[in-house]
Amino acid sequence: MQRDFAALPEFVLASGRRADIAAIDRSGHIWIVEIKSSVQDFRTDGKWPDYRDYCDAFFFAVPPDLPTEILPEDTGLIIADAYGADIVRDAPMHKLSAARRKAVTLRFARAATGRLMGVGAALSDFA
Repeated sequence: MQRDFAALPEFVLASGRRADIAAIDRSGHIWIVEIKSSVQDFRTDGKWPDYRDYCDAFFFAVPPDLPTEILPEDTGLIIADAYGADIVRDAPMHKLSAARRKAVTLRFARAATGRLMGVGAALSDFA
């Protein structure tokens, strides 16, 4: 199923953390997707809970051979390989406050514009 999202890889949040993928749909819903390539990659990453403060829905994207039972059940789950990806578990929605949504949306727009104009680092990492 196709979803109508615009996505940015390596999106820098106001906290300074860098989300693997941030996406926004036409309604302004913001998703963050954290990509995990292995069990060790998941177990050594303690920063992903911080991302929830910047999105309406949080997902893990993992390869088909990763044991999904290690992932928290209160997150969305995407199974991906070289040919595509499927959402196998929707993420619970945690609606952002209006002020946070505006801040993240403006940051997203500035990062996307900066990348389009070829000045990605200058605008995507603004504080």
